[in-house]
Amino acid sequence: MGKMTVIGQMMAAHTGKITKLMGIGATGLLLAACSGVTSATTTADATNAANSDVVNIGGLWALTGDTSAYGVAQDNAVQLAVEQRNAEGGIDGREVVYCNFDNKGEPAESSVGMSYLVEQVGASVVVGPDTAGNTFAAQPIAESKGVTLVSASTTIDGATINPETDEVYDYFFRTNIDATTQGSAIATFSNQQGYETAAILKDNATDYGQNLATVYHEVFEGDVVIDVSYVSGDADFTSILTNVKAADVDVIFIAGFYQEAGTIIKQAREMGIDTVIVGPNGFANDNLTQLAGEANMDDVYYVANFVFSDDADQDVKDFEQAYTDKFGVKPDMYSALAFDAVNMIMDAIDRADTTDPAAIRDAIEATDAFDGIAYPISFDEDHNIVDAPVFIQEFQDGQMTDNTTIIDTSDFD
Repeated sequence: MGKMTVIGQMMAAHTGKITKLMGIGATGLLLAACSGVTSATTTADATNAANSDVVNIGGLWALTGDTSAYGVAQDNAVQLAVEQRNAEGGIDGREVVYCNFDNKGEPAESSVGMSYLVEQVGASVVVGPDTAGNTFAAQPIAESKGVTLVSASTTIDGATINPETDEVYDYFFRTNIDATTQGSAIATFSNQQGYETAAILKDNATDYGQNLATVYHEVFEGDVVIDVSYVSGDADFTSILTNVKAADVDVIFIAGFYQEAGTIIKQAREMGIDTVIVGPNGFANDNLTQLAGEANMDDVYYVANFVFSDDADQDVKDFEQAYTDKFGVKPDMYSALAFDAVNMIMDAIDRADTTDPAAIRDAIEATDAFDGIAYPISFDEDHNIVDAPVFIQEFQDGQMTDNTTIIDTSDFD
């Protein structure tokens, strides 16, 4: 692998923040604002974009705000992938220019950011966002502009279907498993462990939490003794957990993101609740342990479709080392999935042999078993990932273990 370089420059853009990263290889360093390298201002200028000597890729993430841990991890991975591609000569000799937009975890900002990346930056394709609400806000913009949006983390059932037409979005793809698969997987694990009673604590402010809770309730073979809601941003779960403790259930399913889940785990353990706690892939972030406290991360399990392990393939180890060297922290599951997503995108652009957005969309749709570090990427007719593996990641004594459980998803709807 050749020399890797990166340039980052921050600039204000509407109400969001945009960062420009450009890999230059061994030819030296170049500073330029995103607007200085824009090859097209609207999708009507597709011919200009196709004839450009650079490839513009946009990133739409929560780089600040409540869900920024998801966004930063993915943005970092995309930066790394772009640097590595440019160090190897770019795409058919063209530099890859990556510009990201901070949606701050807000749907309104996500809509603004999608428009900005297409109209002002000239992005031929955009990767992100990191949560469903932000994705839903960006999808109509992507569709109207005719520029593909690829999410590595949106999991809501039916996310690839346009609610206005009930048809598949032409310009949206996702490379992560859906909520039905997640909820079914963690419920199946609960059944396999012989748990007979469960408490469901769901984030009622998000489609994610409600979707997961419904599926878990349907697949779990025991009795759901408690099914209670909380709201994103809640910090005191004492009342809920008092009832859970009194019910003395075998397993607690937290259907939500790490922010509240970490606090729930901490408060549960401090109240003497040593019940097994399970969750979705929203747990897959180091901040979960930081919020819960290492001492409290015992008998905690969550759904993952990628896990790091000591016996991982060399390409996984290389990614982990390169990411850690660059950013000073280890990558998480979402880092790996975003790394694969943008590498798949760059492969599609290479196959399309143009930066015309429509041609790139067609090449992404035709992707067949792209060799990612997490798993091969192929899409079904609804633009969902095909045959992604599902694991149950285990935590004991505050540490992630290698004792991951593989879940057979062949019987899932």
